[in-house]
Amino acid sequence: MNSHAKQAVGEDFSMNAMLHARVRTWQAVEQIGEAMRPGMRESQANALAKVLLQEMGMDRIWHPVLIRFGENTLRTFKERSEGDPVLGADDIFFIDLGVVWNRHEGDAGATYVTGDDPDMQRCARAAKTVFDEVAEHWRRTGCSGVALYDYAAERAAAHGWRLNVDIKGHRVSDFPHAIYKAGNLGDFDAEPSAGLWILEIQIAHPTRAFGAFYEDLLV
Repeated sequence: MNSHAKQAVGEDFSMNAMLHARVRTWQAVEQIGEAMRPGMRESQANALAKVLLQEMGMDRIWHPVLIRFGENTLRTFKERSEGDPVLGADDIFFIDLGVVWNRHEGDAGATYVTGDDPDMQRCARAAKTVFDEVAEHWRRTGCSGVALYDYAAERAAAHGWRLNVDIKGHRVSDFPHAIYKAGNLGDFDAEPSAGLWILEIQIAHPTRAFGAFYEDLLV
């Protein structure tokens, strides 16, 4: 499939609607993040997130709600969590939401820390820092998705973290984007168009058993 087909959209596609979905998804991430409390189990966090999304008036969830605690922050989207950990008073967790609003797909994710562990705090900040640097590189150079993730690995290493190279971003669009079979952003060998791709950054601490995650729409 050529690059044009991989960036196709439906008849109902609207950039304004994509931006609205982005805003609403970030509002949901922040609301869910504020609701997390030490002592909560990971399964309880995921169940609460679904309730909050319903209360916010979403159309539907387009990918499963994913909240990871502690060591499970090292696991990729497709990997199952290990057990059902309890969020600690000094802990790290991330939220990953894929939600449809007004028939358009939002996808956002961020990492939070419950205590004052300096490594965890640095890791959470670093995931967003690397994201911001990579997104700016895309805006400045118009490079391919492949080159974008090469740059992401370089920037993560420069900050002292290890990039999870199995997480490479993906398409979004008017629902459902999956009909375009566009593949991963990190395998896309052309310039990604604005408003159609999610840049995902997942990093790991070099010696401790936790990581951090951040994703957002490339605009």
